[in-house]
Amino acid sequence: MILKTWTHSNIRKLTFAVSILLVIIGIFFFYNEKVQAQQLLQQPTGSIPTVTGTPQGVTAVVLLGQEPQINVRAGPGTFYDKAGVVIPGQTVNVLGKSAGGDWILIVYPGIPGNSGWVYSPFLRLSPGEIPIVEPPSTSTPLYTPTIDPTLAAQFIETPIPTKLATFTQVAPLTIPTFQDASPSSLAAGLPIGLIIIILGGLGILVGIFSVLQTR
Repeated sequence: MILKTWTHSNIRKLTFAVSILLVIIGIFFFYNEKVQAQQLLQQPTGSIPTVTGTPQGVTAVVLLGQEPQINVRAGPGTFYDKAGVVIPGQTVNVLGKSAGGDWILIVYPGIPGNSGWVYSPFLRLSPGEIPIVEPPSTSTPLYTPTIDPTLAAQFIETPIPTKLATFTQVAPLTIPTFQDASPSSLAAGLPIGLIIIILGGLGILVGIFSVLQTR
């Protein structure tokens, strides 16, 4: 009796578990089909356009040099205002060039016209044709600086004239004259060499005479 009761109870539990499992499986399939249907409804019916890139045109690379940055100006010349800078190694898009080709117009967002001019020796251009662009007009100052004449007069000094030094005539140079004061004797007319020979001969004679006297 106990075995029959235990078996009947287990059968009821097994039947209940199978029922719960079938319900879960049914809910899963129903949810999966609903998601797939929503995905099919969200798919576009038209054709998807193909995105193609536009050609970039001529570009330029800022050359490496001693300068840490290169100026970008509002026009092709150093007399134009400075609008920004580019750094070595930076790649920029080229819009045009000046008539002489010394300056290159590049794309530079953030300034009026979104473009600026860079000196061409600082750039390495890619192959391509670059149009010539007319330079903009130079900026005129809002006012013309003037100097207050009253203020300027305070710093102007009038030099005081000074007298030139007077020149005194130097006395004429006197050249002294010398007279011949040498004696007019016979000895003065003899050569000095002859006088030495004569004196030497007299000395020798005196010496011989002295030797003979001692004997």
